[in-house]
Amino acid sequence: MLTNQDLNQISQRGITPEMVEHQLDEIKKGFPFLKIEAAAAVGNGIFSPTPEERDKYVEEWSKYQEEGHKVVKFVPASGAASRMFKNLFAFLTADYDVPTTDFEKEFFDKRKKFAFKHELCGKCKENNDGACVCDLIKAGNYKEVVANLLEAKGLNYGQLPKGLLLFHSYEDGPRTPMEEHLVEAALYASSDGEANIHFTVSHDHLELFKKKVEEKKAYYEKKYNVHFNVSFSEQKPSTDTIAANPDNTPFRNEDGSLLFRPGGHGALIENLNEIDSDVIFIKNIDNVVPDRIKDETVLYKKLIAGILVDVQKQVFEYLRILESGKYSHEKIEEMIRFVQHTLCCRKHDIKELEDADLVIYLKNKLNRPIRVCGVVKNVGEPGGGPFLCYNADGTVSPQILESSQIDTNNAEYVKMFKEGTHFNPVDLVCATKDYKGNKFNLPKYVDRSTGFISSKSKNGKELKALELPGLWNGAMSDWNTVFVEVPLGTFNPVKTVNDLLRDQHQAVEGGIKHEHHHEHGEGGCCGKH
Repeated sequence: MLTNQDLNQISQRGITPEMVEHQLDEIKKGFPFLKIEAAAAVGNGIFSPTPEERDKYVEEWSKYQEEGHKVVKFVPASGAASRMFKNLFAFLTADYDVPTTDFEKEFFDKRKKFAFKHELCGKCKENNDGACVCDLIKAGNYKEVVANLLEAKGLNYGQLPKGLLLFHSYEDGPRTPMEEHLVEAALYASSDGEANIHFTVSHDHLELFKKKVEEKKAYYEKKYNVHFNVSFSEQKPSTDTIAANPDNTPFRNEDGSLLFRPGGHGALIENLNEIDSDVIFIKNIDNVVPDRIKDETVLYKKLIAGILVDVQKQVFEYLRILESGKYSHEKIEEMIRFVQHTLCCRKHDIKELEDADLVIYLKNKLNRPIRVCGVVKNVGEPGGGPFLCYNADGTVSPQILESSQIDTNNAEYVKMFKEGTHFNPVDLVCATKDYKGNKFNLPKYVDRSTGFISSKSKNGKELKALELPGLWNGAMSDWNTVFVEVPLGTFNPVKTVNDLLRDQHQAVEGGIKHEHHHEHGEGGCCGKH
């Protein structure tokens, strides 16, 4: 099936023909659905700390930071923001010229609330003989405004990554999500005056990110009295997966070459594996808020980090006892209770095991990477949720599931997914070293059977795409996981451009603090002041 040309193409990507054959086989067979015990809830897999417990863990994190450990903030930031502007791209090609849908009307009616309004106005003037946004709208030229926002002649937002768009307005100028993550790193992830932050970016955007960091880094270092170490990595070509036709044969481009596609965020487990750090925070690029409401985010980040170091301390102590061989039956029972209650990992036939087998079981379950995941109350946002699931060894442990991993023919599972009380906002803090200080090899803890097949198209032709086990889903399947309830206010993703109009993304509550209308004769509402 594979030609010599194919074999050359495959080896250039750092992949073997066997891996491609295996991927095609997976596409053909599909993946098994997960066996679920229950949706996680407070008291059953989700820890909801009291205010006193919260303060205790926050204090614990502060002490840990003072001890000089290395902390890294890891931010998945690859991919263009094109999905954010799907509705506006549709408007550009629509057979009407004035805002018609509710989305279009909201975008234009509230345009003064966007942090990019001045930059957009500048581009409009540059490209339209000095006509600002307001002038173009008065003339009924709405599409030209959108073209200046999305296209290369203007701000090029349709092709830029989310991390480099102007999200929030401030007195000292607007900020991108990348800058907001720098600020967050200074506020909860620094240690010894150092804040380490790592962005995973696509190759096309790497230089743009580096340039923006160079422009802004010194300003924020001074503002927060911290030194930033900013690093970047790209998704490896070797983690791309082969695309197939509906009949499971390899999909070919018009020139006859094989089509490889990025394997989804699960590919980033390789990038995470290269981070040498005691604690790693993970949060998506678009989940940021302005300073006026950051306090809550910062507080709960410290809380989940405090729980992580507390759990890790206990795990390490137990592993050292097990290694020494000096333990009583009572101590073994205490460890079992910890694995069952704190790590929510249960083995139904554990009572049948002898002490010697229990020790092997405990060593295996304790000596793994650890993650603490903030979860929020479910408000109907699309995405994954916290569940208790069966593993290949018959144990039950906490997992974050996406809808694609659920058997839609199983009415009970569908009901669990729909009625789950909580949602995963991708708010993770991880510990990836063992009790001897050695780094875990993270790909070893991926459940390879949790990938999924999605339907995509290219040039109007249907294709099957193979998605790797998601970073916080199957890629962390064999980690120890603790779910902690955090407030909904810590979750403010931006999926569409109009999400930036929500109160949580405005510099002041309710939107515009001051607008200098017609002051300097610079095109009224949009003129820079």
